[in-house]
Amino acid sequence: MTGKPALRIWQAAALGALHGPAELLPVSSSAHVMLVPRLLGWEYDRLPADTRKTFDVALHGGTALALLRITKLPDARTAVLTTLPAAIAGVTLEDAIESRLGGTTATAAGLIAGSIVLVAADAAARGRTERAPGRCTPREALLLGVAQALALMPGVSRLGMTVSAARLLGYSRESAFAVGRSAGLPVMLGACVLKGVRVAQTGIEPQLRGPFAAGTVAAAVSTLAAAPLVRRTPVTGAALWRGGLATWALRRRK
Repeated sequence: MTGKPALRIWQAAALGALHGPAELLPVSSSAHVMLVPRLLGWEYDRLPADTRKTFDVALHGGTALALLRITKLPDARTAVLTTLPAAIAGVTLEDAIESRLGGTTATAAGLIAGSIVLVAADAAARGRTERAPGRCTPREALLLGVAQALALMPGVSRLGMTVSAARLLGYSRESAFAVGRSAGLPVMLGACVLKGVRVAQTGIEPQLRGPFAAGTVAAAVSTLAAAPLVRRTPVTGAALWRGGLATWALRRRK
């Protein structure tokens, strides 16, 4: 890659700062990292697709390291069952989904569809006897895993799907968010380890090392900074934000 870098340090730091809060909310952090540079006219899309994916995983790595300080990991059995469906889907379907559904229109559609699921599940759970957080049964853990696997589609949001599933399983809204963040940690950590092994073999272009480091650090810092502020964010607010981003993306595409 020659000339002006497609990802500058300040841009990477800005995306990292955005990623932390977006990962704590059911709004799809990956959709934000993909759409915001396009909407702002950055040259991020000049990066090869695999490099963009590696950067996205690096941001998730920064967020995951921060979440380890504030979120409890699930027990081993639950971790395996909530991670396995997403891992299988990722290995078998990720490339096909990204190549066919990685565009602006498909991502905007995922944002809208995920919003509908989130609001509908939250509404359906109201009035039920809400269970306290506790150890998931194998069946519940597997259902949460399937929900995370469905979030492989761009814009849907892993946290949004797990919160929706947890609400339908009877968890209170606050407990559902706690369960969703806990279930997502092994997935993020696993993806970071796998991508880290590949990066160790292939390396990162020298001019991208600074931006990657800046983005990762910013993601970790913004996650810790935002955590006390997003615990009680209404589901409706997250859905409206997703709809607004989708609308902005679709209007700019015309």
